[in-house]
Amino acid sequence: MSRRLFLAGLLAAPLAARAETPPALLRPHVLLEGDTLRVSDLFDQAGPRGATPLAAAPLPGRRMVLEAQNLWNIARAHGVPWRPLTGQERAVVERPGRPVPRAEIEALLRAELTRHGMDEEMEMDLPGLIPPMIPGAAFYEMALEGVVLEQPSLRFAATLLVLADGMPAQRMRLVGRAAPTTPVVVATRRLALNEIIAPEDARLIRLRAERVRPGQAQQLEQVVGQELRRPMAVEQSFALVDLGPPSIVQRNALVTLLLDTPGLQLAVQGRAMRAAARGEAVTVMNLTSRSVVEGIAIAPGRVRVAMGSVPVSSTPLSATR
Repeated sequence: MSRRLFLAGLLAAPLAARAETPPALLRPHVLLEGDTLRVSDLFDQAGPRGATPLAAAPLPGRRMVLEAQNLWNIARAHGVPWRPLTGQERAVVERPGRPVPRAEIEALLRAELTRHGMDEEMEMDLPGLIPPMIPGAAFYEMALEGVVLEQPSLRFAATLLVLADGMPAQRMRLVGRAAPTTPVVVATRRLALNEIIAPEDARLIRLRAERVRPGQAQQLEQVVGQELRRPMAVEQSFALVDLGPPSIVQRNALVTLLLDTPGLQLAVQGRAMRAAARGEAVTVMNLTSRSVVEGIAIAPGRVRVAMGSVPVSSTPLSATR
């Protein structure tokens, strides 16, 4: 029916009928909690037939639109004292809903795939998964049908069945792939050069095996208590090459050079040319002779040198015989 004929039909309606009953009011935006659309959902003062069902409500999270012609047909069929004035009236009917938590779907699928032979530490890829919608406060249950796990590709498929109050059963196809993971130690905060890593500075996570480079720390024991050889960002993984035992001699720090010989001990002040951990070799400048010798870091700020490495011109700070 064209808009002109539609409006002509409105004008032809008996005027006496308009005066007998107070007019109903259209609800342009309708929110449905139940699973049925009724006349009274569309109109205020719908009359004695307001409880009459009209149609099934939209699925949770969906909506439908009723245009002026549809609304007028409904009003006439059910004795509702309402008629369009412009022909542009409409009612948008929506049903609130909430998505099933994705984490619950993944947990259910993981448990079932584990029973089919998947390692429980594997990561699951579910491309394009949009969780189904259910009524806002409805009780719901989920189950899986036809679970298949292919070996060795680790591709899987299953059908998700969702049962919820106030809606028909929903079935959704789940297709994806499982991927092996490996443990990796990452930083929990920004770490500076030469920091000693405390237990709270690192945590263990699992990453897809193909994303983990060789030489990454995979146990907390490999990291905690070690000294960092370069700065680290939050969530960055630790490389073993960037870790080492804590330095007891710092670069450019003043140290004591010790020379032990039978019956003689010499101590000379020097400056370390680089940092060194206990037992590591370190080069030191003798501040008296300005010569450079190599020794072994034995304690904080103390370096033991071989007898042949001490310059003859060095003046001992202390000597005992």
